[in-house]
Amino acid sequence: MFLGNANCRKNDDLYKTLMYDFVKKHGVILEATNNSFENEGVFNPAAIKEGNNVHLFYRAVRTGNFSTIGYCKLDGPLKVIERSETPILFPENSQEFQGLEDPRITKIDNTYYLSYSAYDGINVFGAYATSNDLKTFERKGIITPKFSFEEYAKLIRQNLNKISDKHLLFYDLFERHHLSNIMKANVYVWDKNVVFFPKKFNGKFAFLHRLFPTIQIVFFENPQDLTRDFWVDYVTHLSDHIVLRTSHHYERSHIGAGCPPIETPDGWLLIYHAAEITANGTLYHAAAALLDLENPRKIIGQLNKPLICPTEDWEKKGVVSNVVFPTGTALFDDELYIYYGAADSRIAVASVNIDTLIKNLKTAGV
Repeated sequence: MFLGNANCRKNDDLYKTLMYDFVKKHGVILEATNNSFENEGVFNPAAIKEGNNVHLFYRAVRTGNFSTIGYCKLDGPLKVIERSETPILFPENSQEFQGLEDPRITKIDNTYYLSYSAYDGINVFGAYATSNDLKTFERKGIITPKFSFEEYAKLIRQNLNKISDKHLLFYDLFERHHLSNIMKANVYVWDKNVVFFPKKFNGKFAFLHRLFPTIQIVFFENPQDLTRDFWVDYVTHLSDHIVLRTSHHYERSHIGAGCPPIETPDGWLLIYHAAEITANGTLYHAAAALLDLENPRKIIGQLNKPLICPTEDWEKKGVVSNVVFPTGTALFDDELYIYYGAADSRIAVASVNIDTLIKNLKTAGV
C-alpha cells in the first residue's frame, strides 16, 4: 500500500514539500450515495459557473463499473444546494454500453458543449452533447478517430521520428502477446479527454484530446468535417497537432487535457492531469500550462512541478488510489476553484489565486 511503510511516508512528505504554497485544498464536497446509479463512486466532474452558482456534471459509477452522468448545483464554490437523484445522461447505444465517463463542459456563444468518453467495455471514444439550458442535452455522437491499432501504427510510423515511441505502446503490447486478428480488428485506439475551447479560432471550433501519451488539438468548422480522411491526414502528421508532450518528471507515464482552457490576458490557462510512474505505482497529479492566445500550440509557460499532488487521505485511498484528476474550474473574483476526482471515488476542490498561478507560469517558461 502507498501508506504502508517508511519509504512511502517519505514520498508523502516529498510531495507535500513539492506542492506550491499558494494552493489551498478545501477537501471533499461530494461522495457516493445509496442511489443505485452512484453507489460505487462520484468523481471527475464537469463544472461551469452561472452567476453565483456552479453546476457540476459528474461521473457517477454503480456496482460493476458502469458509469452515467450525475448532476448537482453549488451555491458559491463549495456548498451543495441541489442534487439530482437520477442521472442526467445515461447509455443509449452500444458504444456507451459500459458508460459515459469523465465529462467536461464549455460554453461557446450561447450553447453548452458537454464532452465525455463513450466506453463500450473495450473501446473508448470522445463524444459530446449540447444544451441551451443545462437541463436537457442532445447527443451529437463520437468525434474522435476510429482506427484499429494496426491502422494507427501504420500511420504513426510515418511521423515517428518527431513523436514519442510511446504512441505505439499499446500496439506493441498487442503484438507481444500475439492477440488474434479477430481481437485486434475489434479493438480500437483509445482517444480520451476531449475538452472544447470556449471560443472559436477564425471561425473554427477547437478541442484538446489525448492519443496516448500526449495532448493534441483539433480545429474544425463542422463535425461533418471530421471524416476518416481527415483523421488519416491528422494522425499521419500528429507531431503538428501536439500541444503538450511528457517532458517533466511528474509526467513520466502520460498526460491528458483536464479542465476547459481559461482565457486570460496572458494566454490560455490549462489545468491538466499528469501521470507519474513511481516505485509505489502510478500517481495522478494536477498540472498547469499557459498557451498562446492566438496559437494555442505555442507554450508560454509550464510548471516544473505538479500544481496539486495526492497527499491527503481522500486522494490516496479509493477505488484507484493516489489520484488527483482535474476536470472543471470556476472563478470567483481572483480565486480559481479547481474541481477534481479524488482516488476515483469522490469529488474534492482546491483553489489558487489565478494571478499568482499565471505569474508562476510566466516565470517558469518552457
